[in-house]
Amino acid sequence: MERRTFLSVLGLLAAPLAAEAQQGERVYRIGLLSEGPHPLSRPLADALRELGWVEGKNLKFETRSADREDQLPSLAAELVRLKVDLILTNGTRAARAAKEATKAIHVVFNLGEDPVANRLVASFARPGGNLTGFAIGLYDDKALEILKEALPGVRRVAFPAAAGPGERFALLHAAGRALGIEIQGIPVQGPSDLDGFFAAARRAGAGGVLVVNIAWFRPYLERIGAASVKSRLPAIGYYRQFAEVGGLLSYGPAPFENVPRLAAQIDKILKGAKPGDLPVEQPTKFELVINLKTAKALGVTIPQALLQRADEVIE
Repeated sequence: MERRTFLSVLGLLAAPLAAEAQQGERVYRIGLLSEGPHPLSRPLADALRELGWVEGKNLKFETRSADREDQLPSLAAELVRLKVDLILTNGTRAARAAKEATKAIHVVFNLGEDPVANRLVASFARPGGNLTGFAIGLYDDKALEILKEALPGVRRVAFPAAAGPGERFALLHAAGRALGIEIQGIPVQGPSDLDGFFAAARRAGAGGVLVVNIAWFRPYLERIGAASVKSRLPAIGYYRQFAEVGGLLSYGPAPFENVPRLAAQIDKILKGAKPGDLPVEQPTKFELVINLKTAKALGVTIPQALLQRADEVIE
């Protein structure tokens, strides 16, 4: 073979290899599924970057957000058709939609309710199947207890009921009875219902409000906190942002404690681990924040004992 011909053939053989080298490592795709805006994408991307997963290099996000619960199944099915490598869900209803859409694609959830009681996993220690994740847990009873301590005379507390009756709200009513408080659930189906919630709570004779941990509430906490002050109804929320933007009290897990632990689960799964073998994570630290500016505006005197227990007091 002539030298010129040999070099031409060699060049043709080398071309695919060069193209493959330029492409670099495989790009994994993570589907983000939530009801309402997904709050984890940027913090999660930062946490994954620390583990070597860089968006635009070896990682890509496919975000799907539902305005209503009934949109979740079709969005989950869309992610399945895209053949993403993993689906990260926010909220119990999104996790359920993903579970029903696929048994093949790995699912990591971030939710507030009990994943065992909701039949998403077999147990916290050994989830089984294709799901695992982070369960913030139910602490409505503790938040209600704190609200009662801040408002000793309160007899009726309203909460935005964004789902039908279930075990969670049965537990909340039981906690109310133990504290001598009547619990009033007021239906809230979407953001448009939030403005009328406090007016309905006042008509129901509520002396306080408990904002329970519902996934789609998160982007509207500032709006809910402002409405509580405007309506002169003291309220406790589930995330410190609620007190920071004007709510009276907040009690819940430390901010973003779940993010690095979710990132660690995703890292293990993308490297070959099975979700069913990874224990469901839970929070280890809770925070109480009190907004004294709001207390003054509402004419509420916070007991000294409660102030001393607070992780932060906003003055």
